[in-house]
Amino acid sequence: MKQAVPAILHALEPGLARSVSIRYFNLYRVLVASAFVIFGGIFSFGREAPGLFLVAVVAYWVMACAFFLLHAGSSEYGERTLGLQVGVDILVLAVFMYASGGFRSGVPFLMMTSIAGAGLVGQGRMALGAASLATITVLLDPFWRFSANRPGEADYSQSAIICVGFFAVAIVARMLARRALANEALALSRGADLDRQVRVNAHVIERLQDGVVVVTEGGLVRQFNPRAVNLLGVPLQVGEGLAIQAPELARCCEGEDCVLRVSLGEGAGRTLHVRRVQLHGGEDAVLYIEDMGRIQARAQQLKLAALGRLTANIAHEIRNPLSSVLHASELLLEEKRQEMQERLIRIIRDNSARIDRIVRDVLEVGRRDRLTPERMDLEAFCRGFVEELALQTSASVQRIELRTIPAMVNFDRLHLYQILSNLFANAMRYASDVPGAICVVISDVDEVHVRLAIRDDGPGISEDDRGKIFEPFFTSDPRGTGLGLFTARELAEANGAELILALASGRGAEFHLLMRRAS
Repeated sequence: MKQAVPAILHALEPGLARSVSIRYFNLYRVLVASAFVIFGGIFSFGREAPGLFLVAVVAYWVMACAFFLLHAGSSEYGERTLGLQVGVDILVLAVFMYASGGFRSGVPFLMMTSIAGAGLVGQGRMALGAASLATITVLLDPFWRFSANRPGEADYSQSAIICVGFFAVAIVARMLARRALANEALALSRGADLDRQVRVNAHVIERLQDGVVVVTEGGLVRQFNPRAVNLLGVPLQVGEGLAIQAPELARCCEGEDCVLRVSLGEGAGRTLHVRRVQLHGGEDAVLYIEDMGRIQARAQQLKLAALGRLTANIAHEIRNPLSSVLHASELLLEEKRQEMQERLIRIIRDNSARIDRIVRDVLEVGRRDRLTPERMDLEAFCRGFVEELALQTSASVQRIELRTIPAMVNFDRLHLYQILSNLFANAMRYASDVPGAICVVISDVDEVHVRLAIRDDGPGISEDDRGKIFEPFFTSDPRGTGLGLFTARELAEANGAELILALASGRGAEFHLLMRRAS
């Protein structure tokens, strides 16, 4: 592919295209001269001046052959002499016309071909110059016949019509030439863009960490990158059958996805994930080859990096309440007053409870990969959750409004309970006490997803905080740990769901939990 595009661009170069056109124009001149040499006598050309016609025909044939051969040896020669060649064509054809009985011989129509060629191949005003020269030669014919006491053969009206035809042909040919040049420039520009795109794609594909193999419908290898050879451990050849070069890969890629085990010798090997993508049209297919070991190593690095950041945040968050506990315990040993002892004990108890909440929330995040999804009725689960809240807070059931529809989803029951607990805890913390202050809506999104929306009428979330609410340990409540929404989002993602903060239509905050329907 990298060789085909430059070849196309080379064929579209303006200099080369003009050179080819001039070569064809010279070949046409040789054919016309040869036709006059062979068939001139048969069609009674030169009947009024046979000697002049014979000399002109031979000279024209020699010049036509010379122009053709000289241009074949040097393309620049044809460019420099194009105007001279067109002028010679018109002058020689004018001699043929005078020697053959004037414009009635039909020779002027051959002049139109030369004028058209000058307009299509030449540049600038060459076509109009050729038309002017042809007009002068044709108009001189009736004047010559009138001056030779042959007024009956002088027809000025027909000569004038032919001359108008010369200029019409010249103008039309020049317009067509401009159009062709514009299309040629556009094609050259598009070809250059295509060439750059092909080079960029080739550069990117060659440096991909994943292997790429393009195969035809018949199983032939059309293209591949070096990484594919490195992962497969076998050499590949363009144009050869994939089943011959890598039979295991050929069998593996019969489906859309598969896992391939490649042996590297001495007990070593690697596991590859092969994904087949059919290109538009159904002729070629692209095989993406991924090294599962590299993917797992990268995932492990990301997990360790995230764990490091989380550990640093935990240490920072635990240090403050732990310092308060230690300081309060030291003061408690020295304090003798009952009232102050009770206050210090309360500080110890509150900060110990905060540490316990932090540890509990962190443990919930750590359990995100241990899930047991089950088919459940989302509407019934939400109603049961609200009834349980009513047992804990008598006003809860009055503040919550349910707008639900039947919906079956696949979700881990404990994870969903934890997500709703965190969302409802925030909503009840900021919502008012009026009935319907918290609204729960279950709605259809499409054939695959269901939306669970929880909206409150509280003060809402500021624009500065909207991008940080899902970050660990970010909270606007001094009593909170800042892990509630972070834990809820992690548990949602573990179940293939998505928890987002929606743009509230009015006052308050609104969270959407997008879940997949149960199949």
